[in-house]
Amino acid sequence: MTNQNFRPHVRLIIVAALGYFVDIYDLIVFNVVKKESLESLGFVGDAFKTQEIALFNYQMIGMLLGGILFGVFGDKKGRISVLFGSIFLYSAANIANAYVDNINSYALCRFIAGIGLAGELGAGITLIAETMHKDKRGYGTMIIVTFGALGAVVASLVGNYFGWKMTYLIGGGMGLLLLLLRAGTFESNMFKQLKSSNHPKGNFFMLFKSWNIFSKYLASILIGLPVWFVIGILFALSNQFAEANGVQGGTVLVSKSVMYGYIGLSLGDLMSGLLSQWLKSRKKVVVFYLFFSLIISGIYLFGKGLSISVFYFLIFCLGLATGYWALFVTMASEQFGTNIRSTVTTTVPNFVRGSVVPMTLSFKFLIPTVGIIASASIVGLVSIGIALLCTWYVEESFSKDLDYLEIS
Repeated sequence: MTNQNFRPHVRLIIVAALGYFVDIYDLIVFNVVKKESLESLGFVGDAFKTQEIALFNYQMIGMLLGGILFGVFGDKKGRISVLFGSIFLYSAANIANAYVDNINSYALCRFIAGIGLAGELGAGITLIAETMHKDKRGYGTMIIVTFGALGAVVASLVGNYFGWKMTYLIGGGMGLLLLLLRAGTFESNMFKQLKSSNHPKGNFFMLFKSWNIFSKYLASILIGLPVWFVIGILFALSNQFAEANGVQGGTVLVSKSVMYGYIGLSLGDLMSGLLSQWLKSRKKVVVFYLFFSLIISGIYLFGKGLSISVFYFLIFCLGLATGYWALFVTMASEQFGTNIRSTVTTTVPNFVRGSVVPMTLSFKFLIPTVGIIASASIVGLVSIGIALLCTWYVEESFSKDLDYLEIS
């Protein structure tokens, strides 16, 4: 069922990697340009702080909804349809975002962009997992996420050198150009066989019908919590942590933190993918990365009086330590049958991204009582501890045959 020759899949990998590159660019671009864009609309001071949180939440709500919609659609209509449909939606939304002149239209653009951003990664990972040989598919998913993470680096650079409107236009334009690569891509044989059968497919509620399926699904989500603890709190609020710990030698910029962090994430995903292939295990590598994250987070949070260069290096190391995103999404894809695989692979990373909302709320709730450093430490310890338990719980999926159906 699975073609063992790597060459026919090169185009699929390239398209999925470029798609995820633009996906990450557009996911991060709001954090890069939010200050400039909101100030241009007249929001400063407390009004800015209120609106930046609100707009970010609109985007995340869109991603949660889009994860379900595109996941189900991928199991019912095909992985290729989702791959290119999501690219078109978030690209159009970001082009429109360049022309907003009020906060309501800005919020609508971020919500629609969020829906579109939800489909890209899950569709790409599912497609590669189902078309490549079971011993080699880790290389394909590794390339997608490693290259895709660099989209955040480009977003930071573009945002620093161009105005916020041009930054949105560049992201949207790159996505539309990607649609030209649709020719030559192909659907997985596993899905083709599923489509011709009468077996139920794309039933989101199947994930909640039995404890065995639901517990696997929940564990697959929770393994990714530390990644977005780092991105959503440690990266996004790096200027506040720098101030709290008395970082010396200049002002820490969030845009630079995101850039250095995602360079680390990209390299970390490359290393974790190679380690997984070498050790022939997903779980062992994820456990190693979780302990690595614990150590680097501790140094980052409790290091006092560091120079700004050392602080940025620690952010790079945080990215490196949480660079198991490719493995995490691949593991989720490999836990479930073909008839529900796209739904799982698309919703899982988006629910993890959405988890940044309760984690951020918990973090802010604890600050008045224990302070910013202890608050982040508590949230981080809980997220890493849960991820470790869930990694132990799920089955090892390296070389698992994926040609089967899930029966509730």
